[in-house]
Amino acid sequence: MLPYIVAAVGSFLLGSIPFGWLIAKFKGIDIKKQGSGNIGATNVYRVIGKKEGALTLLLDLLKGSFAVALFSFIYRDVHLVNIVSALAVVLGHDYSVFLLFKGGKGVATSYGSTLVIYPLAALSGMFIWILILLTTKYSSLAALLSFLIATLIALSSNDYYVRILFLILYILMIYKHRENIRRLFRKEESRVKI
Repeated sequence: MLPYIVAAVGSFLLGSIPFGWLIAKFKGIDIKKQGSGNIGATNVYRVIGKKEGALTLLLDLLKGSFAVALFSFIYRDVHLVNIVSALAVVLGHDYSVFLLFKGGKGVATSYGSTLVIYPLAALSGMFIWILILLTTKYSSLAALLSFLIATLIALSSNDYYVRILFLILYILMIYKHRENIRRLFRKEESRVKI
């Protein structure tokens, strides 16, 4: 039981590191009070700039990969510790302990964590994410459609727990994007200027 607790708490704390908020703070901006108020890469991109948005995206993705890789290595003989770590790091990002349990929407961190567990699904989703974003300019639509495809690919996995992981992450992503979904249906969602 101890390895799961350590992996869950450690991954949650790593996921809680609010890179977008920190990058914005370095620029003298409280990102939670600007734009959409979200700490993720899209809002940082819109409010501060391309470099800062790209850096936020990269760091949020890397913290997902790092957490899963780290605890999978430390507890390499413990079954499902990678799944526990992946869920915890995304929850940490979405509900950061450092921001009073508020956070981002978990797209980059979900991709980062699943990249270690099921690279085929994650890489396919990331490619489609970029493609949809460049085509439609809707960040939320790109995230939701691309991770849906990643999840459908993961459902072909022989590993039951990998399938469950992707489904949970996708449901969580839908929940975090619920306002974006409403705006998309009302045709009020903002586009990203690329």
